[in-house]
Amino acid sequence: MPEVLSTTESVCPECLARISARRVLLGEDVYLQKECPQHGHFQTVIWRGGESFKNWVRPKTPSFPANPATPVKHGCPYDCGLCAEHRQHTCSVLLEVTGRCDLHCPVCFADAGNAGASDWTMAEIATWYERLLAQGGPFNIQLSGGEPCVRDDLPEIIRLGRGYGFTFFQVNTNGLRLARDPAYLAELQKAGLSTVFLQFDGTDDAIYRQIRGRDLLEKKQEVIEHCRRLGIGVVLVPTLIPKINTADIGNILQLALENVPTVRGVHFQPVSYFGRYPQQPDDNARITIPEVLRELESQTGGKIPFSAFAPPGCENALCSFHGNFVLMPQGDLKALTQHPQNSCNCKPIVAAEGAARTRAFVAQNWSAPSPITDLPMIASAPSLGEWDTLLERKRTHSFFISGMAFQDAWNLDLERLRDCCIHIASPDGRLIPFCAYNLTDREGRSLYRGQISPSHIIG
Repeated sequence: MPEVLSTTESVCPECLARISARRVLLGEDVYLQKECPQHGHFQTVIWRGGESFKNWVRPKTPSFPANPATPVKHGCPYDCGLCAEHRQHTCSVLLEVTGRCDLHCPVCFADAGNAGASDWTMAEIATWYERLLAQGGPFNIQLSGGEPCVRDDLPEIIRLGRGYGFTFFQVNTNGLRLARDPAYLAELQKAGLSTVFLQFDGTDDAIYRQIRGRDLLEKKQEVIEHCRRLGIGVVLVPTLIPKINTADIGNILQLALENVPTVRGVHFQPVSYFGRYPQQPDDNARITIPEVLRELESQTGGKIPFSAFAPPGCENALCSFHGNFVLMPQGDLKALTQHPQNSCNCKPIVAAEGAARTRAFVAQNWSAPSPITDLPMIASAPSLGEWDTLLERKRTHSFFISGMAFQDAWNLDLERLRDCCIHIASPDGRLIPFCAYNLTDREGRSLYRGQISPSHIIG
């Protein structure tokens, strides 16, 4: 008999109506099951490994927006803005400063590069910086799109944000312009760029041809080298797609470690199915969080064990994972995090504190380490041997491995959505949780992206 682990709410992939849902253990895997009165039953795998699911989930005390921007009228997910019932403060904000792109990837959250795509004006961007300050900022800023580096004035956008008091800027990029135009990258650094969030799907061009439509590995490596010369931190961001690049996880990690401390870490993103999918994506086309962790352990020969990873302190526990490490001189990784045991019995995390810690961690560890200028106290202190080495390497050679499992219409869990701390600045003035903003029904119709309001769904 299937075991119902817990209940939640979701949406119908056909009509995006809110419907009840349950997390069900079938065999060794956990599925989200739901029924729409009009369109029937849906079932999607959300976690492969029932025991790890039970040990992973952790309680959290919600923190609601101090200045909600939208009223609660229809309930989640229709009142985003943020509304008063959202249970987590903002950690990172995506500013999609352009809809243009110099690639046309089959896998694209933003549906970028379509005809008629436009840029935000500097006045609109300034207004957004002001709104974010009014809603509790400054937050960490990700400049996204489209491809943000198609804008010649991207350095000015960073300077403008710095003037408003925002201190952490990452650029979410395919790297094409940064590879061919290191002078442009240097201008971004002078303006105050903190880190490059580099699309990096594998170590073989056959992977890029399938996911991005062309050979790109050499361009990615050029970006890393330019960042090395300029002292800019890089985060590698693979979109993981079963049967395409999941067997390359270990190789991606090895390449990253060979480029520490320029490469600060790897942030895996299991594929999500936004856009038009007339047929429900097969469960075999999904990779879940525990599978990524098991692949990390297997493909590194046990050097990076499952036990070195923990659930997040900011977003919902089912959304992501993180592991913090130190790369030692002989090439081994010292784990600084540990997989929780019996998480349901631990003290609840306060959501606002988790968001604040995550903002600080990202700002400190995703940027390139600053050089030592004066350490008289350490120099005069008695040596602690390997402990001294660990402390110094922690400052210069810290390394993280993390992942974020975004949700689509088939696996959307409204409890997870209400805990989201990654928000997109909507052109109409609202802050929308990432998975709500990109949510589409099976025909590709959006709830928020490109819409003035979700009235087409709720009447």
